[in-house]
Amino acid sequence: MSLPASTEPVRIVRHHDGVVELRLDDPERKNALDLRTAEALRDTALEVAADPGGAVLLRSTGTGFCVGGDLRAFAGRGTETGAYVYAVASAAHTAVQALHDLPVPLVTAVRGAVAGGGIGLALAGDIALAARSARFRLAYTAIGLTPDCGASWFLPRLVGPRRAADLILTNRVLTGDDAERWGLVSRSVDDAELDDVAHRTAADLAAGATGALRAAKGLLRVGDGDELRRHLAEEAESIAALAGGREAQDRMAAFLTARARPKSDDSRAGARESESVS
Repeated sequence: MSLPASTEPVRIVRHHDGVVELRLDDPERKNALDLRTAEALRDTALEVAADPGGAVLLRSTGTGFCVGGDLRAFAGRGTETGAYVYAVASAAHTAVQALHDLPVPLVTAVRGAVAGGGIGLALAGDIALAARSARFRLAYTAIGLTPDCGASWFLPRLVGPRRAADLILTNRVLTGDDAERWGLVSRSVDDAELDDVAHRTAADLAAGATGALRAAKGLLRVGDGDELRRHLAEEAESIAALAGGREAQDRMAAFLTARARPKSDDSRAGARESESVS
């Protein structure tokens, strides 16, 4: 389905086959989460939750899924940094909760850079698909922060506590194929096939036995909603408290300085895309 040009960072597309698409649509910024984008994500997720069709598809335009928090928006706020990060995290967490609580199946489709809060969004899917180009990196501790968007809640449940600790504490990078082997995603596919496979998967679910699919998802989610809600609140408090401290502010500033260097002067240029966070 072709769409007119839009200046909104997150959009809703309702397809005739019953799929409701939530599209991250700020490709030039790789869908980084500043307050405007986080609030748009919150508002659109709540709108989709009120009328989710037969299945929901969360995907992005451009070459990356979501690089997490926009550190440029976090930087230079001094004593207000913590409050700003808390506002971003809280808005994004409302979206994550709404997506998790959807009564219909949620398919997520990710490609390119998936970092920080983008990982929590990707893992919220009942079925998560990754392009082979995907690069998953938590990245929080590298800049003095802790996970948000449910990453520290989803990961132990998907990959086990040992591997979750590895990913969160070391910031190991996983490819799309790695993510399938580790259990972060349902399966990896060729980049050129991702959008078609994701939409077809969602459409097949939308055309399925609605009552059975909703009931089955409900059984899979029994007791999870309130637990996730409490955990998201703890994540928001933690990341905001650290963001207001000197260590995190110094590390964020150093990271942004490194990103601004010419590629020839930065031996880590090839890894930059996956190093935003929140």
